[in-house]
Amino acid sequence: MDSSETKPLTKDTSSEKFYHHHHFSDPLPDQNHPEAATTRFLNIIHEPFQWLNMLCKELNTTFVIGVVLVYGVSQGFSGAFFRVVSDYYWKDVQRVQPSAVQLFIGLYYIPWLMKPIWGLLTDVFPIRGYQRRPYFIIAGILGFASALTVAVSAKLSVLMALLCLIGVSAGVSIADVMIDACIARNSKEIPGLAPDMQSLCMFCSSVGALIGYSTSGLSVHHLGAQESLGILAMPAVLLVALGFFIYESRNKIPCEQKKATEKVGGAMIDMYKAIKCPKVWKPTLYMYLSLAVSISTSEGQFYWFTQAKAGPHFSQEFVGVIYAIGAMASIVGVLIYHKLLKDFPFRNLLFFAQLLYGTSGMLDLIFVLRWNLKLGIPDYFFVITEECVSRIISRIRWMPMMVLSTRLCPVGIEGTFFALLMCIDSFGGLTNKWGGGLVLHVLHVTRTDFTNLWLALLIRNLLRIATLGLIFLIPKDDQSEILIPSNMLTNKPTATTEEEEGLQLVSMDEKLEA
Repeated sequence: MDSSETKPLTKDTSSEKFYHHHHFSDPLPDQNHPEAATTRFLNIIHEPFQWLNMLCKELNTTFVIGVVLVYGVSQGFSGAFFRVVSDYYWKDVQRVQPSAVQLFIGLYYIPWLMKPIWGLLTDVFPIRGYQRRPYFIIAGILGFASALTVAVSAKLSVLMALLCLIGVSAGVSIADVMIDACIARNSKEIPGLAPDMQSLCMFCSSVGALIGYSTSGLSVHHLGAQESLGILAMPAVLLVALGFFIYESRNKIPCEQKKATEKVGGAMIDMYKAIKCPKVWKPTLYMYLSLAVSISTSEGQFYWFTQAKAGPHFSQEFVGVIYAIGAMASIVGVLIYHKLLKDFPFRNLLFFAQLLYGTSGMLDLIFVLRWNLKLGIPDYFFVITEECVSRIISRIRWMPMMVLSTRLCPVGIEGTFFALLMCIDSFGGLTNKWGGGLVLHVLHVTRTDFTNLWLALLIRNLLRIATLGLIFLIPKDDQSEILIPSNMLTNKPTATTEEEEGLQLVSMDEKLEA
């Protein structure tokens, strides 16, 4: 069904005019003309800026800035930098086993499991009349204090170090709730731009990850793993700054405890009604199982990468280079999705993406068994190729699931329900890490013994392919179609302006007018 038949004539019309104007109204010179190649090149260069300009006009500039700071700096850079540096921290400073590190990484997901709680707190318990600004500041202070503590403490216990790293993750997750609420609402109001918003988020995340991975190995080499963790305090400072400069209208009416409790109860009832709907719980179940069943063996592979006797013994700098090139491949994956795949139906796209995800995992198996050397392929070339393929497929697989998540949010509780869906995904990630840690432990994959690592990888790949049997849970609808009717939640009162869900991100012109 054509999405234009279901979309209301709102802001989508202007975005369509934008694309029509920039792509069809300016004819190119004759292809044989000497200036044709130059014109095509300039169009390629200008197109991303035109796209960003369109998003700023349709969604307002401060929303785009918020996405860049949260997804690009806080999640992209911090997440990439954190991954490499923390792995070296556990391996070289705390000297723990890979299966234990898998358990610790699973605990990093705890703040993300609490996203619905963060959402409810910010929605119904404003601070000094503000619902969003104070929580950005709190998130930044928490991340700053946690990163600085683990960096400057000489002999930190494993437990305290773990709590600090969980604190860093908590700061990022609280800030993420704010932007996700806004994305969910914008996706409902302008459904035609939902894939574009996810493209923006993933592009910013990938660019931030590229910078994070590129600098992580060098930082560990020159500063040390523990000291490098202090760099994570800088993105946290930006979250504090975001809390001060972002515009939000202040509610001068004091928050009554009884009304707040009623709003929490109402939100819980609405979420329960929504999750009971088959159109909601079926794809939600698939997204959870696709993450949980595909167990992670990343820590076993990392220890093997850096082991002198059993593995290829990659240097700290080269490990960062591997992940940095993978981040560039993620950007390629975002572009492939944005240019070629965003109009495909959910089920078809996710089926082939999951199939590729399972089969591409066999490259890890070939690498660990050292078959690449028998084929005459050097380690450095093979691992970079494997990382690029894995990242591209992962992005193509993940982005439609994010678009689907925004489509499953009922009107009126978009932010809170989207936080619930992301909580379920985070629980899938936790299960993924702990399941992988259990497999590594049972197969006795340790800091020095990697005899059965190939078997762990084989089990992981088979589980990924087995997930295809659940694809019937995904709807056949196109990505631009409305999946959930606006009247799903009956008897829901109309929200006032002050009670509307979602981060109030407005342009400076609108701020002055207010």
